[in-house]
Amino acid sequence: MSLLGIHHVAVIAADYARSRDFYVRILGLEVIAENYRSERDSWKLDLRLPDGSQLELFSFPNPPARPSRPEARGLRHLAFRVAALDEVVTHLQSEGVACEPIRVDEFTGSRFTFFADPDDLPLELYETPAR
Repeated sequence: MSLLGIHHVAVIAADYARSRDFYVRILGLEVIAENYRSERDSWKLDLRLPDGSQLELFSFPNPPARPSRPEARGLRHLAFRVAALDEVVTHLQSEGVACEPIRVDEFTGSRFTFFADPDDLPLELYETPAR
């Protein structure tokens, strides 16, 4: 198994406009895409850092403080970029680590899954071509 790096970090904002301004105007992250998901009354803003790593900024109506995961305000999860998702999932499962079913990102078409670390922190594997 070989993790290739961090693909993105996701944050759920208490105030979407304020957080968008902070990450775009103040920190200078590049906007890749901004999508409103009406079925969830939620914004998803994809941002890029100069090294190519990304931050996803989400809004949800009245997000609670983080008592647990996954849809609470604050750090949502840490995602690792992998070239072969099935291979990594098989490895994790062989080590007794449960993975959620593989899903497809509705905006990028990439495959991904979630699992948890020993402290039950949410981690993601996101399949991308090798660099």
